[in-house]
Parts: sequence; structure tokens; C-alpha cells
Amino acid sequence: MTSSSALPEQAGRTCHNVINPFHSTHYFAPELSAEMAGLGIENRSAGYFACRGAAMGAVGPGTITATFYNFKHELVAQHVPQVWTVTTPQDVLDARLRAADATLRRLLGAEALESPEMAEAAKLALRAAEACTRRARPLYAAHADLPVPDAPHLAYWHAATLLREHRGDGHLIALLDAELDGLEALVTHTASGRGMSHKGVMATRGWSEEDWQDAQERLRSRGLLDAEGELTEAGVLLRKELERKTDRLDRAPYQHLGAEGVARLTELATGFTTTAMDAGAFPAVLFGK
Repeated sequence: MTSSSALPEQAGRTCHNVINPFHSTHYFAPELSAEMAGLGIENRSAGYFACRGAAMGAVGPGTITATFYNFKHELVAQHVPQVWTVTTPQDVLDARLRAADATLRRLLGAEALESPEMAEAAKLALRAAEACTRRARPLYAAHADLPVPDAPHLAYWHAATLLREHRGDGHLIALLDAELDGLEALVTHTASGRGMSHKGVMATRGWSEEDWQDAQERLRSRGLLDAEGELTEAGVLLRKELERKTDRLDRAPYQHLGAEGVARLTELATGFTTTAMDAGAFPAVLFGK
């Protein structure tokens, strides 16, 4: 374990930014849609709510809305708890793992999955996750109760899931502190050029154009958004402060891993994620302005 002073500023965020996409590849993959369809879940939103929420059990729409944060509650309520009448959380978890396995095999190839580098990435990411904490982190805590898969690429995917949800739970605390609701968070993130595109939000989160415009007006009244829908100086500063607070709440796993370990994990994760992205893991239309 290395002291916190030896860890470069934003090293944890940089590492997260290349680990998180490795976890997320399956959300956009035909393999997941096929697995969900095999369970009787044909709707894409229902499948997402089920597979990401399954670790928490057969929870209701309120829990999904609370923990996912930026989905319109009415969209969630269209699919939850109805989805649990056609399948079980354990069946969804099993199907999700099969989908992740098939997706990663398609995107990376068997040689990468069986490489010493993949085993090393899994070891490092799991070591980092040892320092994650369950308090006030429901999605992380639920996934932390799941067993670690045996295959190195799935162990790494599992660790990436833990690190993603740990940071995400902390980010929601920062959003609440900044007094941004779920849609306002999306609008400001999109305006920053780093979040989902407006088209992506509209296609996946359940909000209407009227909802979007109302959120923009609320942000303008706070001086965070200008007339053209771009972040003001205050808005830019708010987004930066959100990331700093999230970094602080998420620093434990990367401090635990230490500067050398974080640098190596970032290097390995960058290689795997770049390969996956080059193979078409993510639809470009959903991201960026």
C-alpha cells in the first residue's frame, strides 16, 4: 500500500475512465439483448433496469429510480416490478455474466482474454476494490456481495463493476450536495461535452423535450446555463467541483492500490478498452455533443 501523497492528482479518475467502459460494453451488446430475450425480457429499458438492479434483488421502481438517479421515474415504473414477474434476479445475474463473457470474447478475442495482462488487470482491480466501502453505496454494496468469477476476464469485469458502482454511488452524493436533480445532472453533463448526447438522453432516459427545456430553465435561473444551452463559467466550475468531490469520495481504492499499481492498471485498462472501442463496442451517436 502506498501513501496518498504518492498518488498523482486525478490518477484515480483517470484509471476509472478507462476501467468503466470495460464494464459498460455489455449494455450495448446484442449478446445482452439475446440473453434478456431468453428470459422473456424484450424491452431494452426493462433489460437494463433488470440486469443492473438484479444484485439488489427484486426491488421496486422507487429503488431503481433512487439508485440510478437520472432516469424518469415513470419510465422505470413501466417496467419495474413487472419485469420480476417473468424472471428472477438470480437468473438475470447469470444471464448478464454470460452476456459479458460473450461480448468480451467478440470484442477482444480469446488471446487477449487468456493473456497474462488480463490476469494482471484482474488482480490489480480486485486489490483496489478491497478498499471500497459499503456505507451509503447501495449499488456497490449489492454487487460486492456477488461471487468473483473464476475466469480472469470475468474477474476483471466484476472488479470493474465494483469500481464503477462505487464511484457512481459517491457521484450521486456529490450531485445531491450540488442540488442537481437527475435531469439537471444530465443537461449539465451533456453541455460539458463529456456526457451522453442530447439524442442519447432522449432515447434512453425517458425524458421529454419539455422536461429537458424545463431543466434548462431551472439551470439558467441559477446562472449555470446560458441562453444557447452552454455552460456558463459558474456551470463549468460546478461540473469541475462535482468531479473533485467524486474523486475525494472515491479515493480509497486507488490509495489502497498505490501509485505504481494505479499506473499499471490504467495502462492495462487503456489497452483493453481501446481495443473494445475500436471493435465498435459503443454507438457513437449516444455520446458527446
